[in-house]
Amino acid sequence: MTYTEASLDALRQVGDELADATVAALFERGEVGTFNTLMRYVSTAGAPLPDGLPDVAREYLQATSVPPAWVDWGEMEKARLFFLDNNVHISTALSFASMPACYVVPHVAKLLSATHSLKYPAKRMAETGQFTVYLMQPGAFEAGSRFIPAAQKVRLLHASIRHHLQREDRWDIASLGVPICLEDMIGGQMFFSLLVLDSLHRLGIHMSEEGAQAYFYAWRVVGAMLGVDQNAVPKTLQEARQFLDLYMVRHMGPSEEGAHLTRQLIDLYEEVVPGTFFDPIVSALIRYLIGDTCADWLKVPRTPWDTVVKAVPHLLGVLETVEDRSPFGAWALDRLGHLTTIFELSSLTRGRVMHYAIPEHLKKDYGISDTVPASRRWTPPAATLTP
Repeated sequence: MTYTEASLDALRQVGDELADATVAALFERGEVGTFNTLMRYVSTAGAPLPDGLPDVAREYLQATSVPPAWVDWGEMEKARLFFLDNNVHISTALSFASMPACYVVPHVAKLLSATHSLKYPAKRMAETGQFTVYLMQPGAFEAGSRFIPAAQKVRLLHASIRHHLQREDRWDIASLGVPICLEDMIGGQMFFSLLVLDSLHRLGIHMSEEGAQAYFYAWRVVGAMLGVDQNAVPKTLQEARQFLDLYMVRHMGPSEEGAHLTRQLIDLYEEVVPGTFFDPIVSALIRYLIGDTCADWLKVPRTPWDTVVKAVPHLLGVLETVEDRSPFGAWALDRLGHLTTIFELSSLTRGRVMHYAIPEHLKKDYGISDTVPASRRWTPPAATLTP
């Protein structure tokens, strides 16, 4: 698949027909409050839906209760094992690269600032972390899992933001396209898949082609569950590189919202890091992973740690050598990675379960102006655009 300016322009006119229709009906019938209240009791796949749930919501939940028929479960298991082997590194990439990359797209940064659901800075990261952990659990798509209900709710959350912005005439569709359009949803899918792999490569993590492709594949499945039309989505890592290069050149730039969200993110992780001595490493790691240009747009402060953090790949290389040569070392490091991820997630969620409720209103001040041998390691696809 080849992407062009014209083909991406067309994607800006497309939303999510099923979720949009469901949300519109809930608002039209005044059933959003009832839906949000009852959906707090819908947290595991296969559980009976509560009595009193609006009919349109019940139909939506039944229609979206199973994964796509084309899913290769062998590939999904490879992705799960890849995640388990690299969970702390993936969490680092999601936190310090994927989220800031979202903020580098000005209209996306504005959208992320738009809902009342962002009541504290950790919420967005808590939702993302919890969602990823749900995805990579054994039996994520089976009865009793938490992933499918989470995906169903996130899909409706996106649709509700589209609904508010269009109904209240607070979005310039003529120039910006549909809010949270298909192009942006694919862009988000690339941020959480290809950009994570890029970041792991930059950190010096040893990845096989098979593992990287499986991780990318898992996010294709996630995208499908979130209502992203997979006919328009890159199928290979090479296609993904072309899409992401073009998408970023089309949209990336500075914005006050992006800088504000980044400041919140930095403050959040400085709170998680014990003491204050290591606080600057947060900014340094973001700058290292997203590059100086994007970091400057987001007003990421420069620190003396900017040079120190470049040694991280060497340190991780030593740890991976220990892991490769010692079964006990591999077990200990995997366990440490698991505990680090759990600690990070518990700090972000503050002990609560994220419910991804439909926001009944948007902020009033929201506005839009216009482990393998080196020879077999995965290497990122080459850039497709040149300056």
